[in-house]
Amino acid sequence: MFDHIGIRASDSEASASFFLRALAPLGIGVAMKGPHGAGLGKNGKPSLWIYDAGDRPSPLHLAFTAESRRQVDAFHRAAVEAGGQDNGPPGLRLHYHPHYYAAFVIGPDGHNVEAVCHLPQD
Repeated sequence: MFDHIGIRASDSEASASFFLRALAPLGIGVAMKGPHGAGLGKNGKPSLWIYDAGDRPSPLHLAFTAESRRQVDAFHRAAVEAGGQDNGPPGLRLHYHPHYYAAFVIGPDGHNVEAVCHLPQD
């Protein structure tokens, strides 16, 4: 549905660094960089833009697709190591559906960042 989304950050460089480390297990990297922020994505296409806000923005919930449960696990480890706060360890969320495997971390500006795999166990 979305081609890309932009979020504001109190410190765009610190936020981009967090997202790069947290999302590396999902194959996401820097697609573009400019004077006002960075565009992160796969295969050179920016899908998540991070811009300076000057102050702390309102928190958002951002969910990223993982191709496997192992990627969800790796995302959670990387995000916590990058300074994120655990907001739900990797595991099934059966209240969504039988294969909803996700992990949640609170990022530097309070955003609830999720990686989710909708596939049965590998």
